[in-house]
Amino acid sequence: MKYKVVIAYDGTDFSGWQYQDNAVGIQQVVEDVLAYLEGAPVRVYGSSRTDAGVHAKGFVAHFTITKPIPPKNLVRAMNSRLPESVRVLKAACAAADFDARLSAKGKEYRYQLYQADIMPPHLVPYWTFCHRPLDLAAMRKAASYFVGRHDFVSFAANPNRALETTVRTVFSFDIAKSGRKYVFRVRGDGFLYKQVRSMVGFLISVGKGNEKPEAVLELLKAATPRTARVETAPPRGLFLWKVFYKDTQCYTNSRHT
Repeated sequence: MKYKVVIAYDGTDFSGWQYQDNAVGIQQVVEDVLAYLEGAPVRVYGSSRTDAGVHAKGFVAHFTITKPIPPKNLVRAMNSRLPESVRVLKAACAAADFDARLSAKGKEYRYQLYQADIMPPHLVPYWTFCHRPLDLAAMRKAASYFVGRHDFVSFAANPNRALETTVRTVFSFDIAKSGRKYVFRVRGDGFLYKQVRSMVGFLISVGKGNEKPEAVLELLKAATPRTARVETAPPRGLFLWKVFYKDTQCYTNSRHT
């Protein structure tokens, strides 16, 4: 029986989603729980990779087990053994050809930034701090230049593995502000290693007045490997918000979802 699950996690104490030999990833703790329920090793396949310290609200994964379990019971059984920082939100039986990564049509990431003189301690794990005032209009203008199909090599880090292409499509990129809180929301067909954090880092530089909005176009056109000019925003403010499996979902307004 193949299952599709939606997982939320606090990535603070994990090395990211991916299983690693010298650190604990989310994948490992989920597989350990399923191995207990199955009585044998179970491989879990994720919709994407997330970096150390990055969080997720709607990470999707799939796996196959030989002992059929009703989805609601599976959610309860997994959560009873998972650490509190990892929760299975939903489970469903999946079609034989479903693949959490290959079947995905798009993803939404959100980045949370708090701008003030002092950072409230309770926000520290999930919000990045900026004490300097930010020009919201300039950041929104710069964000609009990311929308479309581009070579994003200038806004990505070296993943230390071969890539077929560094071209990706960004469907939408908006910035919401409420009081001291800024939320950067981007949807695309896929993202390169540290691409979202690099784009947000550059937008923050624009907001501070260190760069002009049009510099985004300059860097996209250059399509050269990322330099120190493009700062990477810290991981703690980033959330994998949602994974889309229908084309139409990618283009709906993200402001209310």
